[in-house]
Amino acid sequence: MIEATQSIRVAQVAPNIFPIPPEHHGGTERVIHDLSTALRSLGVEVTLFAPSDSATHLPRIGNYPSLAALERRHGPVAPGVPAALDALQLEALRQHLDAFDIVHCHGEFAHAALLGERRRHSLTTIHWRVDELDRALFFQGFPDLPVAGISAAQAAGIPAANRAGVVHHGIDRDRYAASPAPGRHLAFVGRLTDQKRPDTAIRVARAAGLPIRLGGTIDVGNPGYFDREVRPLLGEDAVYLGPVDDAGKGALLREAIALLFPIDWPEPFGLVMIEAMACGTPVIAWNRGSVLEIVEDGVTGFVVSSEEEAVAALARIGTLDRAGVRRRFEERFTAERMARDYLALYRRLLGR
Repeated sequence: MIEATQSIRVAQVAPNIFPIPPEHHGGTERVIHDLSTALRSLGVEVTLFAPSDSATHLPRIGNYPSLAALERRHGPVAPGVPAALDALQLEALRQHLDAFDIVHCHGEFAHAALLGERRRHSLTTIHWRVDELDRALFFQGFPDLPVAGISAAQAAGIPAANRAGVVHHGIDRDRYAASPAPGRHLAFVGRLTDQKRPDTAIRVARAAGLPIRLGGTIDVGNPGYFDREVRPLLGEDAVYLGPVDDAGKGALLREAIALLFPIDWPEPFGLVMIEAMACGTPVIAWNRGSVLEIVEDGVTGFVVSSEEEAVAALARIGTLDRAGVRRRFEERFTAERMARDYLALYRRLLGR
């Protein structure tokens, strides 16, 4: 058993899709980097299992590039390439397994079989919805695998046997700065896909008589949605900026009157909501998935259920205190808080 004063050795096993940290899109990779950095500041010995094109200051294991790097180099890759990258990463993990007290995996499925008896001293965080058939089969096959929910809404779909606790995401406290006064536009940031509904955001902005700027990547799994539903709505008052890095995202959110988050799926968390709060920017979000856990209605934004309610909320957005929005971010959603919550879970697992 690990003593309270003894350092814990933790492997953070990242997906192989993007480097750590990501350049543009990649909320999971961003969370993993911020978590690992914050854990190190708490005295935890962290090693990242991550792609070779990662630009991290943390100790890292992994000799193969990310899927994104391979696609930049070779164009579209064969369907088996992601599985090959996962297998190569798990082989590296197998070779170093005895070096860690806790193995924290942020991918899905195959690592559970590799861990074997070490499953009880592991933690899995699923950064996606958990109510589909593949996850149901996964949980059924590995009832002894501890799984952390990223929201209570998501955790409700995790079987009780697997449920290890809920840890809300956090981000680096200093990545984004707050602005005391907003600009004149609304913001949408995220994958431009039918789950996130940027078309709804544009309609709401127009109904409110406000311009909107949209940042994010076009969903590679559903590119037709952008061409069919979003591109025809663009214009002088609705501008698509393309993918945005941290600096671009910070400027877009900091200068926005509000972030529109018109999701149309059971959102497991929604990282951009807390990124907006870090900028002091209130959030108008649709009441699905985790939203009620993240947005404090009337404090950090408004929770709505329709386009009409969103337009009405925009008329009241000036009643919210942007300094108060930032303050609630600092109280609830920093990487330090996330790291402390995960460290408590690690100690509980090691105490079994």
